[in-house]
Amino acid sequence: MHLGNLFVVDRTYNPENGRGRKNPVSREQAMKELLDVINSTRPDNFNPRIVEQRDDYIYVEYESPIFGFVDDVEFWFRPGERSLVEYRSASRIGQTDFDINRKRIRVLRLALEKKGWQSVMS
Repeated sequence: MHLGNLFVVDRTYNPENGRGRKNPVSREQAMKELLDVINSTRPDNFNPRIVEQRDDYIYVEYESPIFGFVDDVEFWFRPGERSLVEYRSASRIGQTDFDINRKRIRVLRLALEKKGWQSVMS
């Protein structure tokens, strides 16, 4: 499968300078928060469909409302103590996605920040 534009980011659901210090949440609670965000947001009116879900992984297909193009988005809860989630958004076809993947990640990021998540600086 050819992947067009790809956007990858790391997030923490228990940031040290936020709720991770005072009121950390479990991976299970973070998974519920993430599923809530996936199901309640429609970046650029793309419709999400959860294809696979495990204890540490979610795979979502986002379909464009006009042409039916499908993009792949994956979320992986990394093992360890740092409460990290890695996620990627990629187009299946084309050389350009007109920044759709970047916008999608931004919408998801902003919704997760409202729940207490934070970007991870490498």
